[in-house]
Amino acid sequence: MNPNTPLSPRPLYHLSDVRQRVLTARQLREHGVSAATAGERCRPEGPWQQLLPGVFLLHTGPVTGEERLHAALMYTIPRARIPAQPGPACAPRGDAPTPYGEAMITGPAALALHRFTCVPSLLALDRIDVLVPRTRRLRPTGFVRLVRAHTVPRPKLLTGVPVAPAARAVADTVSLLVDPAKVRELLTEAVRGGHCEVSAVVRELGRARLLTRPHVVEAVDALLAEGRALAEGMLYDMVRERALPDPLWNVELRLRGGPSLGAVDAYWPDHSVALEIDTRTPRQEAEPLWSGSSRKREHLERLGVMVVRTTPKRLAESTEQQAAVVRTALMASADREPAAYLVVLPR
Repeated sequence: MNPNTPLSPRPLYHLSDVRQRVLTARQLREHGVSAATAGERCRPEGPWQQLLPGVFLLHTGPVTGEERLHAALMYTIPRARIPAQPGPACAPRGDAPTPYGEAMITGPAALALHRFTCVPSLLALDRIDVLVPRTRRLRPTGFVRLVRAHTVPRPKLLTGVPVAPAARAVADTVSLLVDPAKVRELLTEAVRGGHCEVSAVVRELGRARLLTRPHVVEAVDALLAEGRALAEGMLYDMVRERALPDPLWNVELRLRGGPSLGAVDAYWPDHSVALEIDTRTPRQEAEPLWSGSSRKREHLERLGVMVVRTTPKRLAESTEQQAAVVRTALMASADREPAAYLVVLPR
């Protein structure tokens, strides 16, 4: 028996949309199309074209962005377990498993699917990055660039395609950039656009060992400074809109005649309540500056100052709850022992 002939060929017309147009050599054999026939149909005047090794497009003419995405993913599937093609009712949704195994789109193509505006459109991209486990024995080919990972993240399904989380796709894109301005633009959109938290971006950049590159470190520092400014703006708005007492903003606390106790973002001297915005990132948590921040908080609390700590994410997503925390701390001051006298200086 000819090994290219399936036992029970399935017609191609039951497939849907892009899955009807992009198939592997194995899938074609399952549908009764031999390797010789596929090669014949991909001749210059034939009705098909071969996009990648073992991956065929069943029409001629321009290739759509969707077809390139699926072709890139189909190329990574182990030949021994090419999945059956589902119809529209069986298409995966949400975070359900996809028919492409652990492979997912990452890099600029993933950012385009996440609707970033600072990356080219899918059709304008020369390469499509596909994230695969490090153990996969694959070579980059054609328009497919492989990104290998010890541990692959959980993908997000966008337009029927498994896509790396935004923070991971940002890091994989930054690894390709040498222009500091482009790096800053990308990181800024990632955070300002609400695609991911600063801490998540920095974590992925650190994991990819990109924080050793000076232009990346400079962009991250600028992003952290901007993030703090935005968080301070949200704090001002919270105090005003939730009718909290006006604090002293951005002050340094000292013991009379003693050393500095550190700076806080807001301080209510009549209530001995201080507030700090925690903008630490994974890169900074182990630094002496930030371990000193924890000691500062403990020292202030021993002196009778209640320290409220919040984060930019909490200020943005649960403003009412954060206002309630501050209001409770202010009210509770009446039940606490009087705090030590502190000198308050602008910073």
